[in-house]
Amino acid sequence: MNGYYTVFEPGGKKIADCGSLRDATTLVGMRGEGHYYQFTPYPGDIVDINYNNQLPGQQGLPSAKIRLEDVQQQLELREGYAEVFVP
Repeated sequence: MNGYYTVFEPGGKKIADCGSLRDATTLVGMRGEGHYYQFTPYPGDIVDINYNNQLPGQQGLPSAKIRLEDVQQQLELREGYAEVFVP
């Protein structure tokens, strides 16, 4: 079962989250009497959904719009209009 372990002080204040039981028990042992850990499972299985199963009428994103400034900048770069940078 996948999840994580949360370590608490005797008063119930959270100290840390641990990814393994070994880390949680080590931390509880180092902290002393009254400390405890609690396992929290991850929510259910993650299901992969096939993108072909779409409702009728759904479409992908619209095609990108090209701005005039971008086209001019690309043309300038292609034609070699560049200034030399001197630090």
